[in-house]
Amino acid sequence: MSEEETLFEFPCQFPIKAMGKNTSNFDSIVIGIVHQHVETVKVGTVKTKLSKGNKYTSITVTIEASSKKQLDAIYQGLTDCPEVLMAL
Repeated sequence: MSEEETLFEFPCQFPIKAMGKNTSNFDSIVIGIVHQHVETVKVGTVKTKLSKGNKYTSITVTIEASSKKQLDAIYQGLTDCPEVLMAL
C-alpha cells in the first residue's frame, strides 16, 4: 500500500477526538484547528465529555473527510498544539 492509499473511501464521515486539560477555551482551540482544514463544522457534530474528576476534557468533532491528506493535516495541527495532550 502506498503512502496515499488508505482503507477509507472518501468522502466519509470521520470522528476526530482530542483530549486536553479542562479549560474554558479548549473546545474553541480544537474546533479552530479543525476549521482550518474543513469548510464548515456543523452544529450537532461536536461532542464534549469531562473526565471523572473534571480535570480533563475530550472533544469529538465529526467531519466529512475528503482525503487522507486533509486528515493528516488536521492531526498534525492537533499534535502541534501544546494544549492538546492526545489526538485520536
